[in-house]
Amino acid sequence: MLLRDIAHSRAGDKGDISCISVIAYDPADYPRLEREMTAERVRAHFAGIAKGEVRRYELPALGALNFVLEGALGGGVTRSLALDAHGKCLASKMLEIDLR
Repeated sequence: MLLRDIAHSRAGDKGDISCISVIAYDPADYPRLEREMTAERVRAHFAGIAKGEVRRYELPALGALNFVLEGALGGGVTRSLALDAHGKCLASKMLEIDLR
């Protein structure tokens, strides 16, 4: 089972920081997200992309987790040569995490 099977995701940016939220479709799946989606797991999944710290914030009332990835946007929108300087596609990459 991939993360995308039980959750959707949104990404935002500020400078060289990407914020990626993971939101359970069904509130009953939130405890699984809490248990399996650790900052360490996300850091490993984004190895080579996120150069800095990865922090996780819990929003249980929304059934969501928010991950802050520092150093993930090649210097930021105005400095990066990346095709997706805002990092919006990082939300799709997050949903590729295998939860098996």
